[in-house]
Amino acid sequence: MAERYIGLMSGTSMDGIDAVLVVIDGERLKVEAALCHPWPAQAACELHTLCTLGDNEIDRMGVADNLVAREFAAATQALLAKAELEPKDIRAIGSHGQTIRHRPQLGFTLQIGNAALLAALTGIDVIADFRTMDMALGGQGAPLVPAFHQVLFAKPGALRVVLNLGGIANISVLPGQADGVYGFDTGPANTLLDGWYRRHLSHGGNYDAGGKWATSGHTVPPLLDKLLAHPYFAAPAPKSTGREMFTLDWLDGELAGCAYAPVDVQRTLQALTCHSIARQLPAPNEGQTRPELFICGGGAHNAPLLAELATCLPRWRITTTDELGIAPDWVEGAAFAWLAQRFIHRQPGNLPAVTGASRPAVLGALYPAP
Repeated sequence: MAERYIGLMSGTSMDGIDAVLVVIDGERLKVEAALCHPWPAQAACELHTLCTLGDNEIDRMGVADNLVAREFAAATQALLAKAELEPKDIRAIGSHGQTIRHRPQLGFTLQIGNAALLAALTGIDVIADFRTMDMALGGQGAPLVPAFHQVLFAKPGALRVVLNLGGIANISVLPGQADGVYGFDTGPANTLLDGWYRRHLSHGGNYDAGGKWATSGHTVPPLLDKLLAHPYFAAPAPKSTGREMFTLDWLDGELAGCAYAPVDVQRTLQALTCHSIARQLPAPNEGQTRPELFICGGGAHNAPLLAELATCLPRWRITTTDELGIAPDWVEGAAFAWLAQRFIHRQPGNLPAVTGASRPAVLGALYPAP
């Protein structure tokens, strides 16, 4: 029986709330409508601030928890209006919330976005808190999307990789057989690029649109080698990371005593994203059908970054998830709608080979609409 779900996702970059309406019928999933709801400037500023250590964090987090829920509710209502549907037409919302801490090495992850308030404001059952059960079972709580990618995008006998270029880059490796799927966060993508851009071009928007500023600079090979020496890149999977590790403070430490032009640092950060991904992809076997890399996330719109990635991966065919039937901007939102459907039907949502959990588990918690 076909059911409608809404997935709500705001990632590390905090460039907006992705709201995605899907119809799921068995193993088939179709995106019916989607939109990106912008964060109010003050809200985005407060959320970015909460992601770093500061004063009075508990009170500020409590206020932000409700703020996120209200903006998620506004995104839901706008999506319903766009699709000409009512709350009763939706089986459930899958809400990722907004991550403000991800510290798997300390055994916790924290996403805010008061799910009870979201259910009350929308009149729709909400499934949230997807990551903590995986962590309770010894996993990283991330990434969770490889299970979704396996169901929707895997092709028997073909090596496919789905690369999400969000604030942090993550990959799902789909080797063509059901028991070989794995994935992990490869390291920084937009989080460092956006932060460095905002620092030096404060009146130019929140990010380097189309990678134009980076394109005007030059890669600094000694700096690139230094950044690639970060131990995370060589660490074995399962692994996940966040903006807590790859911060501007970390970058400032790597730049200490150097006098590189800011635009050249930006170009080098682009190269860091591409080279760190390329080094962590599986090596294609000789004689194997050309492997395919399908890109989603905001970075899919950064043509210079994709061109540099192609230079790093000459043996790969590189395209976007448009080719697989879901536009790059909506893949992660659709994934959390799918995870909500898995919860409703009591089916596991994690892949232990990806997260390191001791077993598959149903993920999430139910917040019924009043």
